Amino acid sequence: MTIATNKAVSIEYTLTNDAGEVIDSSAGGAPLVYLQGAGNIIPGLEKALDGKAVGEELTVTVEPEDAYGEYSAELVSTLSASMFEGVDQLEVGMQFHASAPDGQMQIVTIRDLDGDDVTVDGNHPLAGQRLTFQVKVVAVRDASEEEVAHGHVHGEGGHQH
Repeated sequence: MTIATNKAVSIEYTLTNDAGEVIDSSAGGAPLVYLQGAGNIIPGLEKALDGKAVGEELTVTVEPEDAYGEYSAELVSTLSASMFEGVDQLEVGMQFHASAPDGQMQIVTIRDLDGDDVTVDGNHPLAGQRLTFQVKVVAVRDASEEEVAHGHVHGEGGHQH
């Protein structure tokens, strides 16, 4: 069986950046399980896996526009510490949910603290980066009607309800 829309897919992977540093890996853990065609993984990787079969191994390099997008300076802003009501101690690296300019919710990360000024960044941490995946396809099966309706895989390695 090959990977196609509405197939439940399990992959082993290692993700590296242009410097060859490992960013993430399934090594030593369970494979990543996702629903092909549902946007569960970045578009560039999903496209590269389409048509592949169990046992196939591949290296996929994904440009920023097909991964987490280009880095946008517009998503960086400086706020007053008073806007973080109820938080005793602000620290670089903390993440919060905030309203994006388009009204959607986004995650922002504190990048810098300078007195009462808090610089937050709404870019994904991997925005603007070319990513390379070493991938092995370990399983492919038909997704259930419920998985297709929910847009993700259920059970072991997938979403638990």
